Parts: sequence; C-alpha cells; structure tokens
Amino acid sequence: MGDYWTTDRTTHNGPTGGGRALTAGILMAGWVALLWALEGVDTATGNSLDTYGISPREVAELRDVVPAAFLHSGWEHVASNSVPLLVLGFIAALAGLRRFAAVVVTIILVSGLGVWLTAPPNTVTLGASGVVFGLFGYLLVRGFVDRRPWDVLIGVGVAVVYGSLLWGVLPTDSGVSWQGHLFGLAGGVAAAFFFRRPPRAPDNLVTV
Repeated sequence: MGDYWTTDRTTHNGPTGGGRALTAGILMAGWVALLWALEGVDTATGNSLDTYGISPREVAELRDVVPAAFLHSGWEHVASNSVPLLVLGFIAALAGLRRFAAVVVTIILVSGLGVWLTAPPNTVTLGASGVVFGLFGYLLVRGFVDRRPWDVLIGVGVAVVYGSLLWGVLPTDSGVSWQGHLFGLAGGVAAAFFFRRPPRAPDNLVTV
C-alpha cells in the first residue's frame, strides 16, 4: 500500500485560456484608460497632480512612490508608455492575476524607492515607464526561472520586439529617469525569482 498522486489535465479550477485572456485584456485596457483619465485631470487642473511625483531623499515623498507610477508629464509621455504597458501587462497577466498583482507591486516599489534614493536633487519623477521596464525584465527571465519552455519562448519574443528598451537604463537623456528604468528592470527580474512557480509535476505520477 502507499500514497499516490495523479494529475488530470482535463479538469481545472481556474478560468479557461480564453477567460484568462479576456480578464487580462479588460484589466490592462482599464489600467491604460486610467492613466489617460488621470492625465486629463492633471491637464484640466493646471498640472496639480504632478505634486505626487517623487522628489528624492525627502521622507514625506515616500508616500508618492506608488501614485507616481500612474501619473505622467503630458499627453506625449502617457502615449509613449501606453502601448508597451498594454502589451507587456497583458502577457504577464495571462499567468494569473494574483501573481501579476504581486509582480507589479514589487516593480513599483523597487523602481520608486530606487528613484527616491538615487535621482538628482531638485527633480520630480513620475510615469509608468518603471513598470514597463519591470514587466519587460520579468517576462525576459520568467521562463528560465520557472523552467517552462513556452515562457522562455515568450521571453525571447519580448526581447526581439522590445529589446531596444534596454538603452533606456543608460543616462543618455537628462530629461528621462534612467534610474526609474534601471530599478524597474531590476524589480521585474527580482519578482520573477520571488514569485517563481513550483516545478510542474509529471502527469499520472504515482509514489509508493
């Protein structure tokens, strides 16, 4: 006599692939719509929301680490972040919303705190690009960390399409927060390790 464990791929407890795609699509469309709505409010109120950007090394500014990731400095800024956020966020969210939420929170905190610690004095940093870089880094290494060939292929595809993002971690433009990009990327890579999936058990595995 002995214990046994068997898996059956014909049953599931979560949504189907189509259901996950729909949920991920709605989530990311809503997120991007929120960014545009916030920029509309900011524009209509004379850029009043810019005060929620991150000013470095001021203790009171730590409360702005999260809201700064949802605000932008103009329509061109929010437009430049919208498509990569939509695409990369959709791909990442397909694996499950709980894991996705944990990954995004990690990216926002690491990116925001990195900016708070290292940005030049007398600057205000805001924008979703830290999250974009974080999702890029997360998808890039997730498959290798989880040892899932399909996710490795997704990471390769992401690298081919968005690999030029890596130039954004270099201090080449004084008006762009390379710190937010760099720490966002680091946060995404760290999240892939923090929230790695357990090894997948073989089907019909029996132990005695």
